[in-house]
Amino acid sequence: MGRGLMSTSLLDKRETRIRQMFGAIAPRYDLLNHLLSLNADRYWRWRTTRLAPPTGTGPILDVCTGTGDLAFAYHRAARGAVPIVGVDFCHEMLVRAGQKAARRAAGGRIHFAEADAQRLPFPDGVFQLTTVAFGLRNVTDTDRGLAEMVRVTRPGGTVAILEFSQPSGSILGRLYRFYFTHILPRVGQSISRSPDQAYHYLPASVQEFPNGAALAERLRHHGLVEVRWYPLTLGIATLYVGRRPS
Repeated sequence: MGRGLMSTSLLDKRETRIRQMFGAIAPRYDLLNHLLSLNADRYWRWRTTRLAPPTGTGPILDVCTGTGDLAFAYHRAARGAVPIVGVDFCHEMLVRAGQKAARRAAGGRIHFAEADAQRLPFPDGVFQLTTVAFGLRNVTDTDRGLAEMVRVTRPGGTVAILEFSQPSGSILGRLYRFYFTHILPRVGQSISRSPDQAYHYLPASVQEFPNGAALAERLRHHGLVEVRWYPLTLGIATLYVGRRPS
């Protein structure tokens, strides 16, 4: 298969393909997140809760929640004082999120539901804070997903997007890009045994997804104001924060 055809196949983001891919890697998803990021993913979620903190009594929505790690981070940040909803369209991921909630005795304040980010089953203006971590680039229609996140956020509320980005300009940045495109896929594939090449899809999807000013402009296009972005760990990940106008 030619390189162009391989790239096109890897970046197939149809709902059925993405759901199947993440369902297959769900049993080893948390292990690989922590292993391949050298636990930096925990720090990135913690920083997200500090840079986009819960500020009121309204509920929080975590979109593409996976196994719920960002939802749990917000549960800790809010000290269990606000209800949190995590949604994902991959059933296998949600099973593990529910198991983690039970182990942490957090089930009373965190609820998980099966839903597509492009068709959120909530009324307009419900959530004080709507978040997504490393999931927006996997949504088939990025703009539709963004529009839905803004729609369900209450006026004056916050939208926060944590996503991989592409560090540039430094020796460490170049070393990371080598790791991300050559070593990470091999380790991830060998451990996950993903039949859909999930850990080759990961760097390919990051490379084609907008980051920095380009993604911030997409947020403004969807009506968010006071948009800022915060590079984390040399720009390996970036947090984007915007406010829905009052």
